[in-house]
Amino acid sequence: MNLKFLETFVWVARLRSFSVAADKLCTTQAAVSNRIATLERDLGVRLFERDLRNVSLTPHGQRALGQAEAIVRMVNDFQRDIGDASNERGTVLIGAIDSIVYAWLPRLIERVKQTYPHVTIDLNVDTSLNLARQIQDGQVDLGLIMGPVVAPHIRNIELCSFDCLWIAASKLALKPGRLAIADLADHPIFAYSKGSQPHQAVLRVIETAGLDAGAIRVFNSNSLATITRLIRDGVGVAVLPRVVVQEFLATGELCVLDVDARLPALNFHAVFADDPGNALPALIADMAVEVASAS
Repeated sequence: MNLKFLETFVWVARLRSFSVAADKLCTTQAAVSNRIATLERDLGVRLFERDLRNVSLTPHGQRALGQAEAIVRMVNDFQRDIGDASNERGTVLIGAIDSIVYAWLPRLIERVKQTYPHVTIDLNVDTSLNLARQIQDGQVDLGLIMGPVVAPHIRNIELCSFDCLWIAASKLALKPGRLAIADLADHPIFAYSKGSQPHQAVLRVIETAGLDAGAIRVFNSNSLATITRLIRDGVGVAVLPRVVVQEFLATGELCVLDVDARLPALNFHAVFADDPGNALPALIADMAVEVASAS
C-alpha cells in the first residue's frame, strides 16, 4: 500500500476538500482524486461520500482515519529516529512574535541551520492572534507565540514564561517610590497589540483599581521596536518583558517601575498542526524548548 496515498487520505479527511488537500500537498486535485480512488479500490470500500459541495467520511472512512494517521506518523517517526538528520529537506514557515525574536530566536535559527543544513526557514513576525489563525489555516508550519491555541489537530508545547514589567524612561516625570495605577494617568500606557493577553491584563488592572475607562489611555502597537523607541523618548509607560529592553535597563536609559498592580506572566508556546506527514515543525518545536530553557 502506498504511504503517500494514506497521507492524502488523512488530509482529505481533515480538510474535507480534495482541492484544499491538493494545495496542502502541493499537487493537483486530479492527482488527489486518483490516489483516493486507488486506495478505495485496494481496500474494497468507499472512504468518502462526495457531492458537489461536500466531502465526508463514510463509516469505513471513519474507522480508517485513526489507523491511517497512526501509520503515517509511525513511518515518519521511524525515518526521524533512524535516518540522518542532515538529509532532511524542505521549507518550514515559522511565525514568531517580537518577544521571542528579542529573547532567543536567533539561537534557534542557528541551531536549525546546524542540524538541518538543507532545510530553509521562512520567517514571519506578527501578533499571536494573527499567527494563531495562520497556523490553523495552514499558512504557518510552526508558531512561537503567546498561547495556547485550542483547536482541532493543533499541538501546543510550553516554551517559557516572561514576567511582564512596568517600564519607563528614567527621565519620565513620575513621583519616586511605589506607584499606584492612578499615578500613571498623565502618561499613555503601551501594551502590545489590541486584544493581546498583556493588553487585556492592563485593562483589567485599571478596572480593578476602580478608575474610569477614560482615566488612563492604553495605546496598542504590534511592534515592540516602536514601543521601545517611544518610551525611551519619554512618551509614556510600557508593559514589557525584561528581555525586550534589557540593554536599555543596563545603561540606565530605562527603568522598571514599582507599580502596585502586578501583571500576569506571559506564557509562550510552540504551536503547530498535528501533521503525521511532516515531522519538521515538531522537531524544531523540540529544539525551541531546549533553546528557551537554556536562555
